[in-house]
Amino acid sequence: MAVGIFDSGLGGLTVYDAVSKRLPDQAFVYFGDNAHAPYGVRDADDIFNLTCAAVERLWDEGCDLVILACNTASAAALKRMQETWLPKDKRVLGVFVPLIEALTERQWGDNSPPREVTVKHVALFATPATVASRAFQRELAYRAIGVDVEAQPCGGVVDAIETGDEILAEALVKSHVEALKRRMPHPQAAILGCTHYPLMQSTFQQALGPDVTVYSQANLVAESLADYLIRHPEFKGPGTVSKFLTTGNPASVSTHATQFLRRKIAFEAA
Repeated sequence: MAVGIFDSGLGGLTVYDAVSKRLPDQAFVYFGDNAHAPYGVRDADDIFNLTCAAVERLWDEGCDLVILACNTASAAALKRMQETWLPKDKRVLGVFVPLIEALTERQWGDNSPPREVTVKHVALFATPATVASRAFQRELAYRAIGVDVEAQPCGGVVDAIETGDEILAEALVKSHVEALKRRMPHPQAAILGCTHYPLMQSTFQQALGPDVTVYSQANLVAESLADYLIRHPEFKGPGTVSKFLTTGNPASVSTHATQFLRRKIAFEAA
């Protein structure tokens, strides 16, 4: 049994890279829905239907545990999936909670009431659909009080990253940071609320300035998954060989993925 990792495109490879290094003896199946990327400009029903189809494809590969390594899917589809759609013997986890637990200085699985935290002013950079869902603010409110969140929808950044246009991606990141800072001049922390954005982390940090703590998800998700598998060993299964599936053109996606992770990644047609 492998652990499934799903993203609308290539961004979830940042999560795959981190979890595969943290759990080198664990097999993973990565599914990129590149044919329908980006999800960040789609409506909630569309995102829900596409995400469910992708998760079912990962179940076909024997992945009873699936990580939605896509903030848009985590924000717009996960709660509805868990409440109305998910069979009792399957698990689908999102990528928001480990990030919020780190921001609010909580241990994994701490379900105590919300409390005051050190960070009061948080900048959230995410896709338009993630921002519109307000899922980050909802999850944060379960754990912390008195935190001001200013969200910036970062249109165009995922497209630029997916097509390998680093110059455009850098220009867009700087523009979005400037737009947010006009509304929140002095954020204490910044959340990169899309798994594509760690590839632009240095650009975000440079635009925000050295005094802003930038939180990226991949390593936090890896630690959370490692902890989850200790508590739920039935989802681990044998095998260490990973597999990569795409709804897009496998040759093209493989080329971009290899550039992305700077090591050879070979995708197969889903």
